[in-house]
Amino acid sequence: MFLSYFLVLVFSFHCGLSATCPRRCSCDPAQSVQCYRATGIPREIPFTTRRLYISHSKIKQLQITDFRRMPALEELVLSCSGTESIENNTFKALSTLKSLELYKNQLKQIPTFLPPGLEILKLADNSINTLHASDFEGLMKLRVLDIRNNLIATLPPSAFSSLCNLQSLILDGNKVESVSAPLKLPKLKYLSMVDNKLNSFPTDFFVSFQNLQFLSLSGNFLTKVPLALPKSLLSLKLEKNQLKTVRLQDMKHLENLSEFFLTENQLTSIDGAQLLPNLTRLELSKNQLHTMPLRLPSRLQKLDCSNNLIQRVTAQDFQGLQDLKHLFLDNNAVRSFEAGALQQCAQLSNLALEQNLLVSIPLRQVDTLARLDLKGNDIEGIGEQELKDLKQLQVLNLRNNKISALDGKVLEYLPRLRQLYLDGNPWNCTCDLLRTRRALVAKGTDVRGGQCAAPAESRGESWMSSRKILQQCGDHLSSLERVKEERKKMKASEIDDDYYDYELD
Repeated sequence: MFLSYFLVLVFSFHCGLSATCPRRCSCDPAQSVQCYRATGIPREIPFTTRRLYISHSKIKQLQITDFRRMPALEELVLSCSGTESIENNTFKALSTLKSLELYKNQLKQIPTFLPPGLEILKLADNSINTLHASDFEGLMKLRVLDIRNNLIATLPPSAFSSLCNLQSLILDGNKVESVSAPLKLPKLKYLSMVDNKLNSFPTDFFVSFQNLQFLSLSGNFLTKVPLALPKSLLSLKLEKNQLKTVRLQDMKHLENLSEFFLTENQLTSIDGAQLLPNLTRLELSKNQLHTMPLRLPSRLQKLDCSNNLIQRVTAQDFQGLQDLKHLFLDNNAVRSFEAGALQQCAQLSNLALEQNLLVSIPLRQVDTLARLDLKGNDIEGIGEQELKDLKQLQVLNLRNNKISALDGKVLEYLPRLRQLYLDGNPWNCTCDLLRTRRALVAKGTDVRGGQCAAPAESRGESWMSSRKILQQCGDHLSSLERVKEERKKMKASEIDDDYYDYELD
């Protein structure tokens, strides 16, 4: 009896919602309403609505009367609707509102008199140019404030004084050139000021951020790492600035720092990162490093020194790096790679050395290596000594080198090889090479073989698929091999040449 009564109530409620759902909107029993291409806030929205989403509409102005019939509203999203202005007190009566998102509109100021229970406020991609002392007044429960991609030039501390529970502040893509006084945000955990015009910070700017864990200042004009950063930091991003040096001595108090991003600066050297004992990721790509970083922390797991000017790699560079898993040295000028240089890196699985000046595969690699990229070097041959330690190797990229011959016996040292990239080399398509080809096909290795450079009659032919070459060597594929070959062609066509999967088995 009770169940029947309950079902009648649910059915009636659902029908009621459907009957009152406005045009160009969809309503569901969970009290959510979604509207598109509206010209105003629909009047027929059910009074029980808890979540209202309006996008891609033409609503130039919001008025205080628009939301009077929504006493249960908890979440309001109005995006991409050309909204320019909001009448005073429009949201004040929405006592249950917790999340307000008004991104991608044309607002020029922060809405006034926001409800005190608000926890999330997102106003990204508008035209707000000034923050006033009263903008966030009374918002003591606000946890997330996102005002990225506006026109804000200054950050008056008084504007943030009420935000005692703010945990995330996103100010990316504004026009902030300087900050004069510290912001008192004791519970802030995430601060992002990417792509502004900052060139420095006052020494005391971060003094109240005792719980800050993630700080991103990328895309500014900083010439120095800000001083007195909070000890609680876990991640620090300073990419795309104008740093020429990093005084790690001034950062040694950051004992919890795990990630440090310094990509696209003007650094010529790095020394002493061991002062950051818990650092696991160090990004130094696109700088002007001539040598490997010195004295790195023992817990480092990923080191990216790609796109620099490094010429030499030695064993001393990697002393104590027993936790290193991913090493990127591509797009440098490495000519010399000391044999066994990475022997202490007992967990190394991925090594990127493409686009360097190596004439041979570095010797005595660690046996944990799963991927080795050597594309675009000057390697002329592949020998037993170079591959015998690579029992775990799954991907070998030798594209665009100077290799002309490949001994199938050498590849027997790579029992787990899944992908082999050999195209872009000047192959001499002898019958020995074709026998190697057959062994690879039988093994199930996915091979990009490339084209023949010799002999003349085979020039331009693919040595992995040319029937002409196969016939010349008297080597005919069985029907099973043909099936395998077709599968490999299909699989190869789906592979993104630039994809770098460094989480292999």
